[in-house]
Amino acid sequence: MSACCTPGRPRGAGTGSAPVDLLPVPAIRPPAAHPPLVELSGGTFRMGDAFDEGYRADREGPAREVEVAPFALSATAVTNDEYAAFVSATGHRTDAERFGSSFVFHLRLHPDAHRHVLGSVQQAPWWLGVEGASWQAPEGPGSDLDGRGDHPVTHVSHHDALAYCAWAGLRLPTEAEWEYAARGGLEGARYPWGDDLTPDGREMCNTWQGTFPHRSDRPGGATGTVPVTAYEPNGYGLLNMAGNVWEWTADAWGPAERVIRGGSYLCHASYCNRYRVAARSHNTPDSSTAHGGFRCARDARPAAPTPTTEVPV
Repeated sequence: MSACCTPGRPRGAGTGSAPVDLLPVPAIRPPAAHPPLVELSGGTFRMGDAFDEGYRADREGPAREVEVAPFALSATAVTNDEYAAFVSATGHRTDAERFGSSFVFHLRLHPDAHRHVLGSVQQAPWWLGVEGASWQAPEGPGSDLDGRGDHPVTHVSHHDALAYCAWAGLRLPTEAEWEYAARGGLEGARYPWGDDLTPDGREMCNTWQGTFPHRSDRPGGATGTVPVTAYEPNGYGLLNMAGNVWEWTADAWGPAERVIRGGSYLCHASYCNRYRVAARSHNTPDSSTAHGGFRCARDARPAAPTPTTEVPV
């Protein structure tokens, strides 16, 4: 696994490895409370790396024709406010809370959390295991969600994402659905908006700026998530399909891992060029990080029958 991108728990580690379908699934919430969904017509598209820029181990290629049935996808990732509503209604405890820790990027660690650091990831020491880090305390004990209700929820495992989707009457997108949607109707493009990362100098997504992992060149050295509605939508009206947070999909990477898509605010061309639409990575389903979230999908609804007008005889 590429720990620089997605640090994870060892396979089969403790209670967090329990499949989500063994957990009670609460009643579905009212449809009016669902995140906004965009109806997508589906069809055949070219999936995979058309530029041969991906990492061989990620199996991005070869580019190939894939058919996707009509479906709907959330315009944005699930927010902290939306996840809070789910937790309030169900009492759900995330894997991070059940394990008692999660992974925090070293420059984001809250000052009060230094004594709660359990250690760092050997291959990527900028990732710290922090006791008490969770979706409600993203930078560890002492941190909170003040002013970040519209940011994507983080520190959620694949299990946690599935539990939210079940409650919402939705599901996670397949990997093919995710890439189809991310492309926004563009054939073979590098990014959701085209082939240039910053067309006409415009910043199009939330990725790392500076020298990774020690210096951010954003104003004030800022790092971290931004609101889910930040930046321009793609051709399908979907936001932040590149950068901000990695997003869980329904598909398996292998016997014990799940595919994640989209890159995050920590991606940078110098080490992790995974904010391209063809890029993919993976993590164990009980793992959670400060840069991992999800968005929801559902099958297309049947078309309403066409009214007929009877001719009087």
